[in-house]
This record gives sequence, structure tokens and C-alpha cells, in this order.
Amino acid sequence: MGKEKNPRRVAENEAMAKARMLRTSPQKLNLVAAMIRGKKVERALADLTFSKKRIAQDVKKCLQSAIANAENNHNLDVDELIVAEAYVGKNLTLKRGQPRARGRFGKIVKPFSELTIKVRQVEEQV
Repeated sequence: MGKEKNPRRVAENEAMAKARMLRTSPQKLNLVAAMIRGKKVERALADLTFSKKRIAQDVKKCLQSAIANAENNHNLDVDELIVAEAYVGKNLTLKRGQPRARGRFGKIVKPFSELTIKVRQVEEQV
């Protein structure tokens, strides 16, 4: 009896991972995401490991999660994976303030972002 299985959100040769509530602006996170788009996963991991950006460690953790999902949940070959998509979205924004001169109020916004990474298995051309 029971319910039917949910259809997959990604193709048969893809796997996905999402990182939510990353404490950086989407604009800064997109710089790091653009750095790994379209690369092989080994190269992308190496680039993130030696990046000077603070948020690169969180992006690396999300990429490792996508690789683990591909290997364990979808039986894809890790050596043939590329970063098919890496896109950034907005999340909540904390509103803070700083008292300024003459009774004014300086607005401080602390944005959060979310990151989605899709990895795809491609056959290597010889």
C-alpha cells in the first residue's frame, strides 16, 4: 500500500547539496561559486582549499556533501564528476543599527545566503 516514491529533483546522472544560512552576502558568495562552476570536482576542491576567502570553507563543505550524495545515494563515479551548477540565493537579513550624531540612526544589515551545488557525471573523452 503506502505512498509512491517522490520523483527525483535532478537527472539520473546528477546529485545535489544545499547549504543554508551562510553568514555572508550573496554577492560575496557568488564570487566563490563562480570560481568552481564547470570544473572537475578534484580541481574545485583544491581551489577552495587554497582560497583566501573566508566563506570558501563552507562552500567546500557543501561540495563535499554533493560528492558524498552522488557516491552513496546515486551510485555515481566520483572520478567523473564535474560541478554542473553552483548558484546562490538570498536568505534572511538581520537588521541592526548604530546610533549616530544629531539623533540619527545608522542602519546595519547583516545578510545571510544559501548555496546550491549540483554535480554531474560525465564520461571522459579519450
